[in-house]
Amino acid sequence: MQTFSSPEEGSLSFPSERIARFRKLLLEERQAFLFDGGVATQLYEKGIFINRSFDEVNLSQADLISSIHGQYIQAGAQVITTNTWGANRFKLKNYGLDQQLTEINRQGAKIARSAAGDVVWVAGCLGPLGVRIEPWGPTSFDEAKDFFLEQATALQQGGVDLFVLEGFADLNEIHQAIRAVKSLGDYPVVAMMTTNDEGQTLYGTEPEWFVRKLDEWGADAVGVNGGNGPAPLLELAKRLKSSTEKPLILKPNAGLPRQVDGRLIYMASPEYMGEFARQALLQDVRILGGCSGTTPQHIRAMAGAVRQGAAFRGGEASRGATIVDDKHPSVMATNGATATASSSSTWSRGLASGKFVVSVELLPPKGLETEKLIERSAQCKKAGVDAINIPDGPRASARMSALAAACLIEQKVGIETVLHYACRDRNILGIQSDLIGAAGLGLRNILCVTGDPPKLGPYPTATAVFDIDAIGLVNMASRLNSGFDLGGTSIGRATGFSIGVGANPVAPDLRKEFERFRYKVEAGAQWAITQPVFDSESLLRFLDFSSQFRIPIIAGIWPLMSLRNAEFMANEVPGVYVPSSVLERMRACKTAEDQRKEGVEIAHELISEIKKNVQGLQISAPLGQVELALALI
Repeated sequence: MQTFSSPEEGSLSFPSERIARFRKLLLEERQAFLFDGGVATQLYEKGIFINRSFDEVNLSQADLISSIHGQYIQAGAQVITTNTWGANRFKLKNYGLDQQLTEINRQGAKIARSAAGDVVWVAGCLGPLGVRIEPWGPTSFDEAKDFFLEQATALQQGGVDLFVLEGFADLNEIHQAIRAVKSLGDYPVVAMMTTNDEGQTLYGTEPEWFVRKLDEWGADAVGVNGGNGPAPLLELAKRLKSSTEKPLILKPNAGLPRQVDGRLIYMASPEYMGEFARQALLQDVRILGGCSGTTPQHIRAMAGAVRQGAAFRGGEASRGATIVDDKHPSVMATNGATATASSSSTWSRGLASGKFVVSVELLPPKGLETEKLIERSAQCKKAGVDAINIPDGPRASARMSALAAACLIEQKVGIETVLHYACRDRNILGIQSDLIGAAGLGLRNILCVTGDPPKLGPYPTATAVFDIDAIGLVNMASRLNSGFDLGGTSIGRATGFSIGVGANPVAPDLRKEFERFRYKVEAGAQWAITQPVFDSESLLRFLDFSSQFRIPIIAGIWPLMSLRNAEFMANEVPGVYVPSSVLERMRACKTAEDQRKEGVEIAHELISEIKKNVQGLQISAPLGQVELALALI
């Protein structure tokens, strides 16, 4: 939830392979794409003014065009568009360049292809002809098609992978552009209209109608570009979704421009565009990019949102999709761990060597009294426990920060902790800050969890954030382990987290649970701890599934301390299943002491059944009763 998609490991040298790869990913519902921003905007900023043809710069200043493409790729664009939006016969004729049409378009495609290499797609860009066609003007449909075909053929010769049609106000005209491109072969087509804030085109066409027609005419992705900024396009997306099943694309302008000292300045900040991207992904918009006024800084901010959105939705993670220079090497982690993380802690080294590990779960205090927590942690260390697990606001309760409690234990007791970190209470900025802070304080083991919703706790009206879920959190921690933040900026020394995730062998929807577990591992999870289990059969079924990922699984064990505790676990703790046979055994015990002994015995029996199949145990200490946990070691 990616985290960008790119061609498979190794280059895809042939256009047909790149095209097939793009089309395949386009069909995957969870997959998001990021296009580049405004090439013309960058040319204007670099001194190419409106009295010149922006398209002719392909010939006179090819290095400038190449550098702009490179900046967008550095920012995170997966698809770059050729500098050919106005390179058709009518518009070039205004500059006396119509005889150079083929050369300008072919060179534009070649420059983009060279900058993109084999891991970024190149879209041949076609814009409106600049003349009216029938029934509004003298140019016929077939003539318009031929003019588009002339330009598209030159782009094809230059090596494009797909075509993007943008900035069209006349539905009849974009139809002829689609016809032209389709006559060249099976190239993917991304088609966009330009609308007012209410969604109508210049000719009054309603969005539900034009998106339906673009779909019918064979466009592979449909949407809108330009406009007065991101906000109107977000509203428009809701209407577009009702009329097509094709992937939606939104490429807004960076707000309305203002003239400052003779220059047009677009007012939407990169941060604002990043938030737009996040909101668009939540509305199932699959493809994003920028139009006039968008710069590499805007695209970089959007890339962070797309990366997190892909992680949240379970989109395919990238392997080398980001093109970087010598100062910013590719940093995406692959299936599990980075070199720094693999040797970061005694816990992770033990797991890597095949050691059977044991941790005990202790809750942070509700106030400032930490003496019991420290004392119980010391008991565990003396008993040979490998680590103390510290939950983060379990059941949406307000307790001492898990991060602070973990630091106190490690500093005062000298035993490693496994810090549970929940996404519920922080946005992505706060999460990133917390993780960097945790690494700076010396914490190395982190269990990434989504977190219980506030309605489960004593503050049901508290606001839940959930910018990302556990999958996105694993992606974030993996990037920090590689020395880069969400935006791809170096943080200097890399963090060294050993990254774990939760797993629920008795989830109501096992198919979804298994699918999410797969995504967590692909995002960089190195080990997993299950929810407390009371049923060996369910755990073994999960272990059969998880064995393909070859990461250590640690079984959650909860020694029941009473019948009341058993009924509470069965009825009020999300994700926990207590078999009726276990409840019957607890009910058969007449005294509290007998129930306590029976609960420990049930846990002993379960451990005996599963121990050879897992690589460790996380044993909970109900109400801080460490003796119950230590009795199972």
